[in-house]
Amino acid sequence: MEAIQSWVSKNKLASIGTLWASGIGASLVAYSRVKSPMKPSLRLIHARMHAQALTLAVLSGAAAYHYYENRDDVHQITVVDSSAPNVTELVEWEIHSPF
Repeated sequence: MEAIQSWVSKNKLASIGTLWASGIGASLVAYSRVKSPMKPSLRLIHARMHAQALTLAVLSGAAAYHYYENRDDVHQITVVDSSAPNVTELVEWEIHSPF
């Protein structure tokens, strides 16, 4: 399982494209097994819609996973250097500066 995760993290676009193509193939196979009165062009349109929905679901899941994985890093507060001058000190320096 770890090998699959490392491959997917290295080849993100290829894995999404593979998922999309497999979604189209699975949908076409499912529609071809059922005797439906749909034309092949309509079957292809439906297969594309199913594949897009599957791709959006996977992308949303990956975004949620990425958000929750990096959530702790974002919430760390950086310490502000208190020796840095504030606005009033900068204004006073400009007023008293001979240049």
